[in-house]
Amino acid sequence: MCLRLIDAPPQERTFPKLAEALGLSASEAHGAVKRAARSGLVDAETRVVRKDALLEFLVHGLRYVFPPEWRGVTRGVPTSLAAPPLAAQFASTELPPVWPHPEGTTRGEGLAPLYKSAPGAALRDAHLYEWLALVDAVRAGRARERRRAVQEIERRLSA
Repeated sequence: MCLRLIDAPPQERTFPKLAEALGLSASEAHGAVKRAARSGLVDAETRVVRKDALLEFLVHGLRYVFPPEWRGVTRGVPTSLAAPPLAAQFASTELPPVWPHPEGTTRGEGLAPLYKSAPGAALRDAHLYEWLALVDAVRAGRARERRRAVQEIERRLSA
């Protein structure tokens, strides 16, 4: 939810718009925003992301709340170091990490997404896709990949 709200204009912060963009019901979107507000990640009234709090959570808490779950070799959507913006920086002969998804075109090692609708939302929104891939590099990548993802997240949040 927070990743979709980062750069969203006010008219895109309504529960129906968030639900549509993320492939959720309006009640799921409402619940997610309320949890993010209680956690201090989002302002409850304006739904503006508190970037310092989000950065702290992504760097220090994400891996513990959303540990990587590997699903074996499957077809899916590239994520983490195999997706923009990190793909150009990492060359690998191993199978790339992918979110299992029927519309995916890449064979790789399946990584369960943060939420079941994340791959579909990422396919509809390139900007969100990049954020989700960076987050996956933090939670599932090796030290070098995590470090580079954190640098990119810090750069984007400070812009």
